[in-house]
Amino acid sequence: MEQPQPQPQPQRSRASAPGRRDAFLDNAKYLLIVLVAVAHSWEAVETSRATKALYMFIYTFHMPAFIVICGYLSRSFTGRPHQIKRLLTGIAVPYIVFEVAYSLFRRYADDAPDHAISLLDPFFLTWFLAALFIWRLTTPLWRLLRHPVPVALGIAALASLTPNIGDDLNLQRVLQFLPFFVLGLCLKPEYLEIVRRREVRLPALLLMAGALPFAYWVAPRMKTGWLFRTNSAQQLDAAWWAGPVMTFVLFGVSLLLTAAFLSWVPSRRMWFTVLGAGTICGYLLHGFAIKWPEYAGVFDTYNWLNEPAGKVAVSLMAATAVTLMCTPPVRRILRGVTEPDMAWAFRKGPAE
Repeated sequence: MEQPQPQPQPQRSRASAPGRRDAFLDNAKYLLIVLVAVAHSWEAVETSRATKALYMFIYTFHMPAFIVICGYLSRSFTGRPHQIKRLLTGIAVPYIVFEVAYSLFRRYADDAPDHAISLLDPFFLTWFLAALFIWRLTTPLWRLLRHPVPVALGIAALASLTPNIGDDLNLQRVLQFLPFFVLGLCLKPEYLEIVRRREVRLPALLLMAGALPFAYWVAPRMKTGWLFRTNSAQQLDAAWWAGPVMTFVLFGVSLLLTAAFLSWVPSRRMWFTVLGAGTICGYLLHGFAIKWPEYAGVFDTYNWLNEPAGKVAVSLMAATAVTLMCTPPVRRILRGVTEPDMAWAFRKGPAE
C-alpha cells in the first residue's frame, strides 16, 4: 500500500520563532534612536534654513515611526497580570527614576535651584514613557473597536483644537501622537513585508528625495511646533480649524515617510542589530549628553559649532554617544532601573 506523502509545512520565519528577536525591528529601532539623538543635538545650535529643513524632515517621521513600532510590539497586550507587572517595572519605574534624575540634573547643571520635581510635568524626553504607559494600558480598548484608527484620529484632531487640555503628563502630545500607536496595533506582519519589497524601495527613495527640497521650501513658512504635537492650533497662532487639518495632513505625510524609511531598513542581522535591544537606554541617557553642553554654554563659547562643519561634528558626536549608550554593557548596568524584577512588590498568582 502506498504511503501518503507528507504535506509540506509552511516555513516559519526566523523572526517569529520563539525567543528570537526580529532583526528588522531591532535595526529600525536603532536607526530611529540615532535620528532622535541627532535631531535633539540640533536644538542647541543656531538654525539656518537648511538645518531647519533637515530638522523638520526628520521630525516628520522619526517619532511617528518609533511609535508605530511600539504599537506593533504591543499587539499581544491584554492586561494580564504579568503584562501589568512588566508595564510597571519596564515603563513606570524608569519614568519615575529618570524624571527625578533629569529634574535634579537641570537644577544643578543649569543652576536652576527653583526647578521643581514633578512627576506630572515630564521633562524633555521623559514624556514618551508617560505616553507609552497610557497607550499600552488602553490597548485592550483599541483592540475592541471596529475602526480604531479613525477613532484615534478623531481624538487627535479634537485635541489639536483644545488649548485647555493642560500640561499634565504632556497629555496634548499623548493624544496627538495616539493614532500612530493605534495604527501599529492594527498592523499585521504581512503589511511590513509589503513595505520591504524590492519594488517599493525605488519609489520610497524618490519620495524621500522629493521631501527634502519640499522641507527646504516650507521651513520658513511653517512653525516646528506643529511637528512636536505639544500645542493646540490656537497656541500656535492659527485658526482653530487648522488643528484638525494639520492633524490629518501630518498623519498622511508621516506615514508615507515612515513607510519609505522602513523600506530601506535592512532585514538581516547587521553590526548594529544587537543595539536595537538597548534603545531604551540610549533614549533615556542621551538627554544628559545633549543638555550638558547646552547648560555649560559650550555652544556660546565655541562658535564654530554653529557653522556647517560644527553641526556635522555635533551630529556625529550625538550619533556616537547614543550608539555607545545602546550597547549590551550599558544595558546590563541599567537593568536594575529599566528592567527591574521587583518580585517583592507583587503578589504571587495562583499558578505561582
